Order: sequence, then structure tokens, then C-alpha cells
Amino acid sequence: MNFLKNILNNIKPHFEQGGRFQSLYPAYDAFETFLFVPDHTSQSGSHIRDSVDLKRTMVIVIIALMPCLLFGMWNIGYQYHYQLGEVSSLMENLMFGFWRVVPLIIVSYVVGLGVEFGFAVHRSHQVNEGYLVTGMLIPLIMPIDVPLWMLAISVIFAVVIGKEVFGGTGMNILNPALTARAFLFFAYPTKMSGDKVWVHDGYTDAISGETALGQLAAMTDIDPNNSDTLMGSFSNEGVFSLYNAFIGIIPGSIGETSVIAILIGAFILLFTGVGSRVIMVSMFLGGLFMAYIFNILGLETNLFMALPPLHQLCLGGFLFGTVFMATDPVSATQTNIGKIIYGFLCGLLSILIRVVNPAYPEGVMVAILFMNVMAPLIDHYVVQASINRRLKRLTS
Repeated sequence: MNFLKNILNNIKPHFEQGGRFQSLYPAYDAFETFLFVPDHTSQSGSHIRDSVDLKRTMVIVIIALMPCLLFGMWNIGYQYHYQLGEVSSLMENLMFGFWRVVPLIIVSYVVGLGVEFGFAVHRSHQVNEGYLVTGMLIPLIMPIDVPLWMLAISVIFAVVIGKEVFGGTGMNILNPALTARAFLFFAYPTKMSGDKVWVHDGYTDAISGETALGQLAAMTDIDPNNSDTLMGSFSNEGVFSLYNAFIGIIPGSIGETSVIAILIGAFILLFTGVGSRVIMVSMFLGGLFMAYIFNILGLETNLFMALPPLHQLCLGGFLFGTVFMATDPVSATQTNIGKIIYGFLCGLLSILIRVVNPAYPEGVMVAILFMNVMAPLIDHYVVQASINRRLKRLTS
């Protein structure tokens, strides 16, 4: 590492003020501070010193995402070979998925960081660190067969419209990764729905590559008297059983299928203090509450209501959104009470949208984006309520 550090120190004068490449200093600074702890010092005012900077925090989130990424790669290979009726080894499945996922990650980082570098050079400021995580999250919430050019467009939209127009990292009000998915969902809906996009080269005459939520959404208008047959896929022996959903061997987005992998990531975030346990717990309880209410109502209006609450939460991207999306420290609420309200409503709305509106079976995306917009308002009223209580005590 000293050899690399010496190289960077030798070329640094060319990027500093007066050098030939001074306009590209933000790009150099981003590369240097990613590899080594920055040596920047405070010039004025009082500042809190900490050995962990924003880049190191982002790296912890990337590490927490690794179980979801690795299992997603394996599941892609497993689903592909399973639909063909072939028996494959762990390594065969993993390598098959590896070569399908890596291009998505490369496109996400190259395009996203390219836009970030362009804005940094144009504004003459440091490159924002936030895309280190966003660049990994975007591929993990996409279908495996999404065209690379569509992924690139959604990344550009997420970075420019979802973040840079607000001033960059720390100023955005929407989660950039969910913004990319929302753009792709509404601009190219055929690439985000149906029974072919969730399994590589999905052959529907072999098995259905449709997700559990898509299948449930299709059941909503069917005669409830046939519910036992229709819900067979979600029984203990079905494709979308609670066991399969917990393990993750079901069709779905790359990183969202395995509850075990998501829980490992949640443990890493909570152990390191990076993730908010208040938001995670409150969102889980909000989803559990809404699913339980629907479960009480039964099958009279919607077959989606028949799933047990815990099974309901293990399907789709609910838990992935709970751990990695809703806890975004920028777009979430900042006050402690606000986090409870924000998380509970995220969970409640996720299940409400999922069940009531079949057009949006993955309600967690819409719910979190909506609550991102509401987060500043929640914090405002929480702070205002605290001020009013203090004023009353002062008056008395």
C-alpha cells in the first residue's frame, strides 16, 4: 500500500491548484480518499472528530449487502437450472449467476459514478460518497434480465433527479435506489412485471418465473371458493412456502429473496451501529399489524388477505426494504419519535398497497418513497410538539 500511496503523492501536484489537471482534482480526491483515510483538517469552528468517515460507513453497508449479493447469484443459477429440470452443483449455480449479475453491477457503477464525477468537476467540489452503496443497491432490486441500457437510464435518472438536483449526498429527499426502480417500473413496466423477467431466460412452459406477489395479485379477482387450489403454491409443500421464502429459493429480484441473507446484513448494520434498529423494528411491526388486520378479514374480498402475517412479510422486498432502504439516514426521519412513526407507517403502507392495489404488488417501493417525502413533515411536528411541551412547563 505504501507503493500505491507514493504513486498518488507523486501525481497529486498535477491535480492541485495550478496543475495541468486541476479541473479533475475531485476525481483524484475521490480515488485517494477511497483507498486511504483522508488527511483533511478543519480550518475553522468546532468539529466532532471520529475515526470513521462517511466512506468507511458506506463500506460497512456494502459488506452487509454481500450475503444478499452472493445468495442472489446462486439463486439465479438455481432458478435457471430448476426450470430446465437440470441438477446443478452449488458452484455451477454461483458461477452462472455471477456472470449475469456482474454486468449489472459494472453498468450501475460506471454510469452512476460517471454522472457523479461530472457533477463534481462541474461544481468543483468533492465526489459524493453516497453512490458507493446506491451503486450496489440498484442491481440488487432489479430483475435479472433487465436490459443494460434500461438500467443505465434508470441510474442516470436516480442520480440526477433523485439526488443531484437537491444538492447531492445528504440533501436528497428520496432514496436514489428506489427512485431508479420506480423510474424503470413506470417507464418500462413490461420489464418489471410478468412471469419471464424474474428468472433468466424464463421459459413459462417449464415453470412459472412469476414472483409470489405477482401470482397473489393475479388471484384477487378469482372465486374465493377455489382458494384452496389457488393457494397451493403457498402451502408447506408449495414453491412459495414459508420455508422456501425464508431460505430464498423463489423467483424475485436479485438480492431480495433470502430472509436469512437479509438478516445477516441487518445484524452487521446493527452491530456496527450503522443501521437504525428503531426504524427496522417499527417498520416490521407496522407490516405485521397491517397483515394481521387483513388476515382477520379473511378471503371475502381478496385472496391476498389469506396469507399468515409472518409469511406475508417474508415475500417480496419487504424485509430488504426494511433493512437497507427505509433506514437510509438521509431520506428517513431524524428524531427518535419520528423514526417510530416513519417506520411504522412504511410497514403499514407497504402491506396496504400490496394487498389493496394489485397493480402494485410490491408496495414497499411506493410506501418508502411516499414516507421519504413525508419524513421532514413528521420531524417538524415532533420537534414542534416538544417545543410546545417545554413552553407549557415554562409557563406553569
